Amino acid sequence: MKTADYQKFFKEICDKLRLGMLKSKAKRVSGGYMHKMYRIKTSSGDYAVKLLNPVIMQRLDVFDNYKLAEELENKLQAADISIVPALEFDGRKMQCFENQYFYVFNWINGKALTQRKIKAEHCEKIGRILAKIHKIACSKKADVKEAEKIDWDFYIEKAKQECPEIVTLLTDNRELLYKSMNNGNAALKRIPNITCVSNGDMDSKNVLWVDNEPLIIDLECLNYGNPFTELFQLSLCWCGYEHCKINYNLLKVFICSYIQEYGSFYAKWEDLYYSNIARHEWLEYNIKRALRIECNDDDECRLGIEQVKETMKHIVYYEDIKDELLPFLENIK
Repeated sequence: MKTADYQKFFKEICDKLRLGMLKSKAKRVSGGYMHKMYRIKTSSGDYAVKLLNPVIMQRLDVFDNYKLAEELENKLQAADISIVPALEFDGRKMQCFENQYFYVFNWINGKALTQRKIKAEHCEKIGRILAKIHKIACSKKADVKEAEKIDWDFYIEKAKQECPEIVTLLTDNRELLYKSMNNGNAALKRIPNITCVSNGDMDSKNVLWVDNEPLIIDLECLNYGNPFTELFQLSLCWCGYEHCKINYNLLKVFICSYIQEYGSFYAKWEDLYYSNIARHEWLEYNIKRALRIECNDDDECRLGIEQVKETMKHIVYYEDIKDELLPFLENIK
């Protein structure tokens, strides 16, 4: 949509959802890499509107996934987890207008922490919250995760024709991508088979701090998963992995606070290390964006190229720190 179309869109959804009259133009705010977030000020209050990516909404299982996430969001509220839930209108959270799906939230005047502002006290709180989420009663078993079967050679060959900006990066790291994928598939079979409610996306950008207390946002990835793999992945995110600079003190605080709240922990760190291959799926998604396989939008293509470069940097860094990270984890008490 063009800027003028967006403004017309927001005015009309305010009328449709009885949010009051717009007091100023809707303002685009920074957010995730898949959806678009806007702040709107109306006569009834301030709201955040998340416009869901039309490409994502074409996937076969997308509505089932969002429905489950909404159900689990309600469970988090019932368990007194501090979250910012989507608002309901006429009994529904997900809304659709002019073929654009979206969610509406109350606007929160909080701040997400940049990496340099994350302290031990923040990691301690998030580690405990994650454990409390994992302790929510869960009778359903998570779906068995299928082995990754990403054909990196296919994307390399296609990139030679369609996107030379990422060819060298993928070619130079081809061996690493296949090796880590195979090691990860084997390790996932060795992880203890336990199911929990899983946030899936609780990194620092999705937690707002108000008076030094956290509020979790962006809950569309709620699902069922494994507590140990999520603990490991999230602790890395909060401790510097996103910036390729692990703070081992923060890592220890996060893990220890989680274990203290959750209780028994009996997964092997080496298995958790190798099983951490979720970035492969994110890499593949962004390769598809860069190659215009799932979209034909210039902005999406550009964002895909940027994220291919960023994600590949993380995958290489993760391999480089293995001999330093694993001994450290083994010595956490």
